[in-house]
Amino acid sequence: MSLTAERLDRIQPSLTIAIATKARHMIAEGKNVISLSQGEPDFDTPRNVKDAAIRAIENNESHYTDVAGTPALRKAVAEKFTRDSGLDYRPDEIIISTGGKQVIFNAMLATLDKDDEVIIPSPCWVSYPDIVSLADGKPVLVPCSQNNGFKLRAEDLNAAVTPRTKWFMLNNPCNPTGAAYSKDDLKPICEVLLKHPNVWIFTDDIYEKLAYDGFRPATILEVEPRLRDRTVTMNGCSKAYAMTGWRIGFAGAPVQLIKAMDKLQSQSTSNPNSIAMAAAVEALTGPQESIEAMRKIFEERRNLVVSELNKAPGLYCHRPEGAFYVYPSINGCIGKTTRGGKKITDDESFVLALLEEEGVAAVHGAAFCYPGYIRIAYANSTEELTEACQRIRRFCEGLH
Repeated sequence: MSLTAERLDRIQPSLTIAIATKARHMIAEGKNVISLSQGEPDFDTPRNVKDAAIRAIENNESHYTDVAGTPALRKAVAEKFTRDSGLDYRPDEIIISTGGKQVIFNAMLATLDKDDEVIIPSPCWVSYPDIVSLADGKPVLVPCSQNNGFKLRAEDLNAAVTPRTKWFMLNNPCNPTGAAYSKDDLKPICEVLLKHPNVWIFTDDIYEKLAYDGFRPATILEVEPRLRDRTVTMNGCSKAYAMTGWRIGFAGAPVQLIKAMDKLQSQSTSNPNSIAMAAAVEALTGPQESIEAMRKIFEERRNLVVSELNKAPGLYCHRPEGAFYVYPSINGCIGKTTRGGKKITDDESFVLALLEEEGVAAVHGAAFCYPGYIRIAYANSTEELTEACQRIRRFCEGLH
């Protein structure tokens, strides 16, 4: 008899974490490795946010709270949605969870029955399909071509909807491509969703503050308020406030779904960390200047990385609108052999050889359900990014 449950056979460990772990092991062995594999800002949490956490500790705010989060944070989240997107959520339509990932788990586990379908544009974040599979659902991947800026076309969404479709999931801006959707981009998608009243919408806006060249990502309900009764708007503190380790995600949704997610959370983690929630209140309601300072630096890094990678033979790097990732094609490298004698047969063999021969850690595109590409996170110092791009260029120049 097998020890592990059948459901574990449906998923694999996060491949972004796996690559980052391998890179850390190589660094521990004394090897010179630059890791561009993990998606978190390299900035410190803002001082005012850290001070708020310290005050919460001194004030003994260390007890259980409501499962769905403290009233203060739910109010702050509701105000954030209004301020940033014009969305009108009441505090009882808000849930706070242990990171954005738990919000997704809660929503899928609370709603999916066996073989319910979830439409996911790809390339997509590695965890979306596995979370759906764990919840007994069926991920339906809709490819989004580089020729269309890695963005979903309305006609492709419409073609993917079946009587079994329960959810449509959108990440805007997108991990891994950085593709972002404006109001005009979302209008035809919303028109398709209006035609299918049984399809729920989950929009993951965790990277919304990180957009460049004056681009402003929109969110679904901002474009089409008529979808409110079947939309989950998710966000969090991880990316905008450099709070990845604090584990605070949140969502606004109809009360019926919030109650179901609350019920599930009550039997899993209960409330999120009380001190982290106090810090999150300050992040959302306090000074916001740190976001713009970080965004400007990320924009400079994006420009550097896109420019440098496009000098590498065999690579083509699309210029993304947001997040802190680029998703270059490596199709011009497949079929070649490295200086060290490794055959490049696909994107996975490319990233493994790049790590072993040049000490640069990236993630292969197959991890994001879209092979032939690699994901590079530019959440490193300018000096490290410059050196990493030089190594990647040298690696590509050595292919024969």
